[in-house]
This record gives sequence, C-alpha cells and structure tokens, in this order.
Amino acid sequence: MLTGRKILIGITGSIAAYKVPLIVRQLIKLGAEVKVLMTPAAKDFVSTLTLSTLSKNPVLTDLFDEQSWANHVMLGRWADLFVIAPLSVNTLSKMANGQCDNLLLATYLSATCPVIVCPAMDEDMWLHQSTKKNIGKLKEVGCTIMNVAHGELASGLTGEGRMAEPEAIISFINQFFVNAEQLKGKKAIVTAGPTYEPIDPVRFIGNHSSGKMGIAVAEELSRRGAEVTLIKGPTPNGNLSHGSIKVIDVVTASEMYKACTDVDFDIAVMAAAVADYTPESVADKKIKKEESGLQIHFRKTADILASLGKNKKNGQILVGFALETNNEEENALKKLKDKKADLMVLNSLNDIGAGFKSDTNKITIFYKDGKKKEYELKSKSAVAHDIVDSIIELL
Repeated sequence: MLTGRKILIGITGSIAAYKVPLIVRQLIKLGAEVKVLMTPAAKDFVSTLTLSTLSKNPVLTDLFDEQSWANHVMLGRWADLFVIAPLSVNTLSKMANGQCDNLLLATYLSATCPVIVCPAMDEDMWLHQSTKKNIGKLKEVGCTIMNVAHGELASGLTGEGRMAEPEAIISFINQFFVNAEQLKGKKAIVTAGPTYEPIDPVRFIGNHSSGKMGIAVAEELSRRGAEVTLIKGPTPNGNLSHGSIKVIDVVTASEMYKACTDVDFDIAVMAAAVADYTPESVADKKIKKEESGLQIHFRKTADILASLGKNKKNGQILVGFALETNNEEENALKKLKDKKADLMVLNSLNDIGAGFKSDTNKITIFYKDGKKKEYELKSKSAVAHDIVDSIIELL
C-alpha cells in the first residue's frame, strides 16, 4: 500500500524522537519515499546521520544556511502525507497559533498534503486545558491526531501522553492511505448551514444552524477520496481544510434546491437546515413598525430531499438528516420512508451537546432495510466519520 508514497517526517524536540528511525526504516521497507525535517531542538535527541542513512535523503533542519536555502513550499507540495512525530507541546502551541520560526513550521504552514501528528508529552501537559485547546485548533484546520498511548513517561511517571509505538504509527499511516482510496471516483454533494428567506432588504427568516456538521461530512468524504461539492447556506463557518472541495454558496432554499438538482452525484448528504416556508412576497423597502402589527403569508419551499429521492438512480446513495424535538424516532423513520432516502441521521435537541452551533453531536442512523445504529456523544468530525462509514457500508 505504501509503494511509491511520498512521506515527509517532521521531528520535534522530544525524547520520543528515539522511535523515529524505526518508523523511517519500516516506511522505506514498505516502499515509501521518505524525507525528514527536524527542528533545531530535535537534534539533541536523534542523529541526523542516522536518519539520512535510513531515509536515503539529506535531513533538513534549517530554512537556510551559508550554502543553501530549503524550499519549504516545495517540500509541502512534494509529500503525499506529512507526519509530525513526535509532536512536542511547544511545537503544538506554535502550530495552533500559526507561528513560523523554523523549517518544520514553515513547511507545515505551506503544506498542501494531509497532516498527521503524533503527540508526545508528560501526562500533566497532555491533560492541560491549553493543550486540549491547541489540539482542538489543529483538528479544526484538518490535521489528523493520533491518540497518545498510556505507559511509562520520560518523567518517570506512568500515564497518558506517551507517543504511539512505531508499529502503531505505521499501521495508522497504512490505514490512512486505505481510507483515502475508499471513495475514489465517486462524486458527492453535501448541503450545510441554514437558508435565509428574505422579508425585506434588511430582515430574513432563518435558523441557528452553523453548518459545522455538513462541513465535517464534506471533509470526511473528501478525506476518503470522493470528489465533493459543498452547497453551503449563509454561515461564517466556512474554513475548509480540504482545498479540493468545491463550494457553492447559496442563501435561500430555492437557490439550494437549484444547486442540488443541477449537480450529478453518486452520494448526496443533505445536512443543511433548509427552511420549510418562505414569504409569499418580499418588500422592496424596509418594512416600518406599525401599531397594528405585521402579518406575513408563507408558502412551502421545494423539498430538496424528497425531490432527490423521487429521481434517485440505481447506485446513488441519499442521506437525510432529521433534527427533532419530540417523537424523534417515529419522525425520523417516517422521513426516511417518505423521502425515499437510504439513510436517515437523527439528532435531537433534547440531547445535551447535540444542538445547533455545538462542536459535538449525538446521532442515531436508520437504514431503509430497518437496521438502526446508535452512537454516543462525539465531536462532529468523529460523527462525520461514522456517517461516511455507513455510506461505504451501503456501497
């Protein structure tokens, strides 16, 4: 699986750096081409001579010296994958805050390839709120975080924070490339965010959707190899970490309907909170406050999910979302059947942490064949992983 893969290894100043030569050696044995970057502090823990011998490439440590300049932009474009192992708490903080004072950081900030980080630090550091916040920032920009291990630490204590063992990291890298091929050749559309239905040039009717769930699904589909089009309602949460995702920005339900029905797809995930009603008429000037009050007449919007279900072709997968406040399962199952969807993702506003604007979600997935899967509260990126796993299961 790794034959011909170009893997860039970044090493930071941590005692766990002693494991990296084993990782490099195994990657080379599996057919990968490996280049190594080191922070200046990393040189205190592992030899550049050892790493250059094993990787069969010079080890780079400085942006420039008296003889040459290291092109960090080209390094980040050369690689199929950038693995930072070990990731020290110091470099984690710098990455999270966009600092750029060494070659590794410059390469990270200009990299166009996926990034995996393997943290290594003492347990108290790993559990510190600042570390959790910085890990969260890396996740937000699309980095994949490998879990730390529990075991003996450099401090002499035993606990969480130990970098994963070389065998586990190699397996993780292998699985990353397997996942990246799962949906290769498939076209996917994803809707995200709210729609805004105008009343006048100033006011609109909308909802509290942040678009986070839909964006997470779009990124996970892209990570699995799909060609993704994200049709996004008006939401500020538009920071996509996968530059290959095509984004179509819309405002109203009718614009979202047109965008969805104009795009060919193999997979459609309708995660947006689309307005069910829109004003019959829109004032061309701001409506002034009147003592008699204001009456607005509404009409139904076009049902995007139902339309896609009615016209679904053989081999297409259609996924709907049901955000409910009561009779949750009954309503989700009815929607699954009525809309002719293949999967229905239920989440309830009664579940703490599963509402609008949250970074977490708690879902149940219903299949059209009657199967049901319930999941615990997770980050929306982890929920997206579960949803895409279910799609791949159907395919």
